[in-house]
Amino acid sequence: MTEEKPIVREAPRSAAEKLASGHFMTRQDFTELLAGFQDPRITELLAGEAVRVRKKYYGTKVFTRGLIEFTNYCKNNCYYCGIRGANRSAVRYRLTKKEILECCREGYWLGFRTFVLQGGEDPFYTDERMADLVREIKGAYPDCALTLSVGERSYESYRLLREAGADRYLLRHETADREHYRLLHPEPLTLDNRKRCLMDLKALGYQTGAGMMVGSPGQTRETLVEDLLFLQELRPQMVGMGPFIPHHDTCFAKEPAGSVELTLYLLAIVRLLLPRVLLPATTALGTLDPLGREKGLAVGANVVMPNLSPRRNRKNYDLYDNKICTGEEAAEGFRNLRCRIAAAGYELVMERGDYLEEETKG
Repeated sequence: MTEEKPIVREAPRSAAEKLASGHFMTRQDFTELLAGFQDPRITELLAGEAVRVRKKYYGTKVFTRGLIEFTNYCKNNCYYCGIRGANRSAVRYRLTKKEILECCREGYWLGFRTFVLQGGEDPFYTDERMADLVREIKGAYPDCALTLSVGERSYESYRLLREAGADRYLLRHETADREHYRLLHPEPLTLDNRKRCLMDLKALGYQTGAGMMVGSPGQTRETLVEDLLFLQELRPQMVGMGPFIPHHDTCFAKEPAGSVELTLYLLAIVRLLLPRVLLPATTALGTLDPLGREKGLAVGANVVMPNLSPRRNRKNYDLYDNKICTGEEAAEGFRNLRCRIAAAGYELVMERGDYLEEETKG
């Protein structure tokens, strides 16, 4: 069976063709590419090529991750986040080790082979406690991948957690523009430290995930260019990217939500920029659009993250308003989610779904 050829066969004449052909992208290229948003010819080209590339490396597989939101305590005060430390209206919770292991047990029984521990930057979870938790989970489920998403830590902390058995780490950079970063985050949080964390994670051998909010307050075409340039430099194995959704207890409560259409456009770009990337169709996308996940798959996404957290806690992990917390995004609705994904032409699979490393030339 001969491999399907890309649409672009001649020398690229535009930034979209250049991206689709796998060329290195310059700042000017990304600027031109973003200027083409809403041009149906460019949108169709990028979406078609993104699906072709995703199928080249991963076929029609959509990988599942069992999400466990284990604490909503956070020491930080990011201006966009509903669980920011200064939000006194947040109903706080912290799962016990026993409860976390029970989530894993249920997930394993359902067939999940990747667990994602996600939480705020909770001071209770010292390096020692986190490492002990990682060892417990990996000891009980050695055939499973374990992803952590617990924010900025020191190199030594990341090293300890890696040695304890953590396989992957998600840390969205949110924005790669310094002024925009300052608009979204108070001191002492800095873009330089966020980038340092991501570089440390890659150096330690984690499958590393970055990503940004689409349509966050103050975001411009120029800041998105910085994001794409940074992703091209970092070359993360995962990119988590969804539309900004405001939360009523933040200073951005009255800001408009991000665009689903622009998020889809950027998902296609990221798939072509990083052909082997593990790219989720995020909960935020599904929150703004009932068909958001299917639309994400149609532009190159290949990961979904059903929620394994206890039902009683899901609404309290309240990053933004109207977050979908029950139904198909949760593990209980898994059969229906599988049917919807099959109807879209894809296959929901339960394997670890590791990043496909590039072949090395000997």
